[in-house]
Amino acid sequence: MRAVSLAIAFVSAVCFGFSGPMAKYLGAAGLTPLESVWVRMAGSGVLLILALAIVRPRALRIPRARLPFLVAYAVVAVAAVQTLFFLAITRLPVGIALLIEYTSPVIVVLWVRFVRRVRLPRAAYLGALIAVVGLAIVVQVWEGLRLDALGLAIALVAGACCAGYFLMSDSFSDDVDTFGLIAWGMAGSAVVLLPISQPWNIPWEAFGTTVALGGHSLPVAGAVLWLVLVATVIAYFTGVTAVRRLSAAVGATVASLEVIAGAVIAWILLGEHLGAAQIVGGLIVLAGALLAQSATVRLAPETPEAAEAVRV
Repeated sequence: MRAVSLAIAFVSAVCFGFSGPMAKYLGAAGLTPLESVWVRMAGSGVLLILALAIVRPRALRIPRARLPFLVAYAVVAVAAVQTLFFLAITRLPVGIALLIEYTSPVIVVLWVRFVRRVRLPRAAYLGALIAVVGLAIVVQVWEGLRLDALGLAIALVAGACCAGYFLMSDSFSDDVDTFGLIAWGMAGSAVVLLPISQPWNIPWEAFGTTVALGGHSLPVAGAVLWLVLVATVIAYFTGVTAVRRLSAAVGATVASLEVIAGAVIAWILLGEHLGAAQIVGGLIVLAGALLAQSATVRLAPETPEAAEAVRV
């Protein structure tokens, strides 16, 4: 059973890995990053709400007292994470943007220690240091900042919001169904993004065209369908299922494979190559993040804050 659960988590990571490449196809078709995010969130939200209304209607019931949390979740954990990531990949290769975003477990460790004031094992700090060193190698600081500075800043903020996603995902009680939270979170993020995405300006005629990138041609409608169905709906459902069958710690560890999956998919579909130093730096970033994450998991839940650190 554990092998099956790990396989489900792996499928989720691979599905999420298609997010960046599919978004780049939409960008080549004329959609702005914000328009692409809105299409993704609105499409996924509608599909999930319809599916749950048919097979699990009780999941869509959110207690009135939890509505403020739902709004915060939609804004920070969904809309901000997705929007900032889509903006980052317009200025950075997909693999680099993913690598930077996946320093989020380190941010979680620092938040728990200095904001929650929970003592952490030394391995947590060592993991954070290793991740910082890896990030320095990725951006090749010894040769000056070779990557787009604004793109790096956006990716780092996306990582911070991703850390918020992990923290918030473990902070709601049993009165909120996980699947319902995801569905309403996506739908809510689409509503939040309406004023800035302005979907009424989306070039809908582009959905009937074909775009060529990296030597590969793909129908835009196919890219949208893949982004919504595979990279979002299936990715989230398999991810949540894996975490429930395993644990948040193991699920998050396997989810880190999205970095590798995204880079490989971008290499195959987009022709985006990573240099040797960036590959090594990326592996170091992942190693540091996973070390920090595993160190947090080893904490004994003696206090509510420590228990939260264990779950993240």
